[in-house]
Amino acid sequence: MLKALCQLNSTSGDENAVRDFIISEIKDYCKYEVDNLGSVIAYKKGKKTPEKTVSINAHMDEVGFIVTGITEDGYLRFSTVGGIDSRVCLDRLVTVGRNNVSGVIADKAFHLLSADEKSKCPDFDGLLIDIGAGSKEQAENVVNVGDFVYFVSDYVELGNGFIKSKALDDRIGCMLMIELIKSDLEYDTVFCFNVQEEVGLRGSKCTAHRVNADVAVVLEATTAADLCGVTGCDRVCVLGNGPVVSFMDRSTIYDRGLFDLAFSVANDNGIPIQTKTAVAGGNDAGAIQTAGNGARVIAISLPCRYIHSANSVVKMEDIENTRKLLKELLPKLYD
Repeated sequence: MLKALCQLNSTSGDENAVRDFIISEIKDYCKYEVDNLGSVIAYKKGKKTPEKTVSINAHMDEVGFIVTGITEDGYLRFSTVGGIDSRVCLDRLVTVGRNNVSGVIADKAFHLLSADEKSKCPDFDGLLIDIGAGSKEQAENVVNVGDFVYFVSDYVELGNGFIKSKALDDRIGCMLMIELIKSDLEYDTVFCFNVQEEVGLRGSKCTAHRVNADVAVVLEATTAADLCGVTGCDRVCVLGNGPVVSFMDRSTIYDRGLFDLAFSVANDNGIPIQTKTAVAGGNDAGAIQTAGNGARVIAISLPCRYIHSANSVVKMEDIENTRKLLKELLPKLYD
């Protein structure tokens, strides 16, 4: 399921492919609705109807690009959709628009760079997409301004239990929610598959007002910097050390009681768990926390190397330990 989800192209504002896949998977297991912005809200019946409303959340969109213009020579000008570092884009294979036109993100030849340019990474104003067109007219026959552009990346299992793919942020969260909807739950639970997280938590602002949860769980991926030469807190989180439960990021100060509960449940059940040793990034919890009457929020994330690139990497055992943590933790959120 994760491979199928990651291979779909669905950037912010164009989540149709992932939404259709999710609906095909959950439609026989719950009631659901699609809101005006395109998020899916699923209502899963459990064995009991609780007094509290608990929501589980993940976002459907991935980072990508959008065509903003076409040069006279047939190259495409483009802008990012979501936070992408230009250093992960140079010479990458991409696919453009509904026609799935292949292209390469083109940069200036190295031997033509000035000394100053050689010491810096080019900004996006200096990059173009080469689709093999010889003129603006040729390019306009297959591509339109406003077309979305996606990284091309195979889903590969590598090394000792690692996965490499695009869009692991946050197709892992979507997969885990689909699995929970298909399972037998102790309590009625609401699941929100949100749109447009990467461009400002937009989908979750709407679903959070609709659901008005008392407690919200956000399933995510978060940056791991566990590379050679990086030590201590600078590693942020580590692949293989279990799910990451954050205490604070740039959009949220998380509920301390839920933070402590997650660690207590993990320790009681022998599940590896870690926290994020940097106040950085953000996710849908930032919008959910202040919606409606306000919600207690917790983020449970997969440690992920090279996030927001064509080749993110996670470890399978972290996914399995996140499953275990969710199984033990979710019933306790209704107490």
